[in-house]
Amino acid sequence: MGVDYSKTIGEMLENVEKAIVGKRKVVELAVTALLAGGHILLEDVPGVGKTTLAKALAKTIDCGFTRIQFTPDTLPSDITGLNVYNMQSGKFEFVKGAIMDNIILADEINRTSPKTQASLLEAMQEQQVTVDQITYELKKPFMVIATQNPIDSLGTYNLPEAQMDRFMMKLSMGYPAFDEEIIMAKNLIAGNAVKDLSYVVDKETIVAMQQQVTKVFVHDDLIHYVVEIINKTRKSMKLSLGASPRATLMVIQASQAYAFVKGRDFVIPEDIIFLMPHVLPHRFLVSAEGRIGNAQPAKILEDIIKDTRIPVLPDKKF
Repeated sequence: MGVDYSKTIGEMLENVEKAIVGKRKVVELAVTALLAGGHILLEDVPGVGKTTLAKALAKTIDCGFTRIQFTPDTLPSDITGLNVYNMQSGKFEFVKGAIMDNIILADEINRTSPKTQASLLEAMQEQQVTVDQITYELKKPFMVIATQNPIDSLGTYNLPEAQMDRFMMKLSMGYPAFDEEIIMAKNLIAGNAVKDLSYVVDKETIVAMQQQVTKVFVHDDLIHYVVEIINKTRKSMKLSLGASPRATLMVIQASQAYAFVKGRDFVIPEDIIFLMPHVLPHRFLVSAEGRIGNAQPAKILEDIIKDTRIPVLPDKKF
């Protein structure tokens, strides 16, 4: 299947893990989302390494990186850019916004207003921004890594459904294990920091890998399996909003990228089952009936997966 990128992927994972100790699963998922052309939402309590993960991933690639600290007074034009009148030339000139880069860290995205949050929608879906009726293409690769504190934290806004649906994955870092936290402390004392990381891959290689990911084989039975689960989320009495068609496509794209990360040119059912809890639940809205039973989106999805027959595929060569 074209060029073998196994060594490159291994080097990327190892490089990020120099800054993120003991979170191999989260690091693999972040790289998977990048290669699938998706975006990530990191939700967790402050201080567990959300921003560090985003910075480490960006430092691993030789490309542009911009960090946006979202606050209640952040304006949409800060994100997209705006036209400014140049008195010397007598013309309006476009001043680029923060979104005009490869890797965008949208830090504490739920601390800004819904209007500013909405300025990301076009960029995340179509990789372009429109300012004063002029459309500007964004750089490739392009990825938004957003962090947010739990929604019950002081000064936070709920992200709108349209925004949540554009994130391929929602991940949580969690607290480190006892031994891992000791290693983190020793790394600090030794002076090891994210800023000291060197890139191991250039942006052209990332784009080439993304193109190769699209060629990873997905059996028709697996597509049917994904759509069956997606449809069950829409019919569940415990959910007032199930997964969208966009979610279907993102599960497929993510499974192709995850298979690629694992060194395969074909998707297996285990890829999809592993990824769905990270790709789907953040898109759900629990219904009144579900809230009465204290139903959680992740548990609802788990029950649906258990209730759906896993396809048995023929020989891996298909």
